[in-house]
Amino acid sequence: MTRRKQIRMFILAACGLIPCTLQAQVSVSYNHDEAKMNQITVMEIGAGGLTPSWYYDLFHNSYQQSAASKNKLSYRTLAGVAAYQQIGDAEDVDSALTKRAKVEALNVADRSGGALDLAWVAEGSKVTNKLQDYQNNINRIVGAGGNFSDKERWESYYNMFQCAIRATQEAYMPNAQRKKQYLQIYADICKQNETLVNYLVQLNNQKRTSELLSATAVRTDRRGEFATAAHNRWRDAGLSTARNTNNNGGATGGDGTPIVTHE
Repeated sequence: MTRRKQIRMFILAACGLIPCTLQAQVSVSYNHDEAKMNQITVMEIGAGGLTPSWYYDLFHNSYQQSAASKNKLSYRTLAGVAAYQQIGDAEDVDSALTKRAKVEALNVADRSGGALDLAWVAEGSKVTNKLQDYQNNINRIVGAGGNFSDKERWESYYNMFQCAIRATQEAYMPNAQRKKQYLQIYADICKQNETLVNYLVQLNNQKRTSELLSATAVRTDRRGEFATAAHNRWRDAGLSTARNTNNNGGATGGDGTPIVTHE
């Protein structure tokens, strides 16, 4: 017998055994235990009775009396009714959460610093221009007579305002609140800038006063010179008068006419 024939006979034998195995399994599945079936029926739906009755009368009498009323079907029914009543509540909760999620999504878009900052679009140019004016006035401190320590003091305020602007831009707050913060920063810049202008005026006045005092302190005293010049003019006038008197044999006036004197 060849190997191919052996394989073919083995396959046919295996196929013949399969129906026998299936038939054996089917016959076993229908071999029910009536007592167990009745117990399962009573526990699940409360129908039928427990068998054998003498066994439950002797050993499980209390269970036999309440088994039908405590079946699982009643508990399933009550659980289903309770769950059905929760469907409406669950739908209400879901609807409320959905609406709340939409509102919070708008709030996040409104509050997030990375989103469009409408408050800065409206007030940013005003704040920036006033901050630039403040910076220009700070640069005038040294030229007006101040020192570098004074300039550093005012620059610290400038850095504080810049930090406040960045913090407001990055903060998680609605645009309405963000606008209030920008306007408050603008008011603070205006107040500090006004104080700085007054300080610059004071420095400028001090500088001009110092220059005037310095000019007065070094002025040359020419009073002696003026006195000498006056003395020389008086002397020249006296000599001229004496010459005119000697030449005319008498005193003459300013126009050259003799002055007549009576003895």
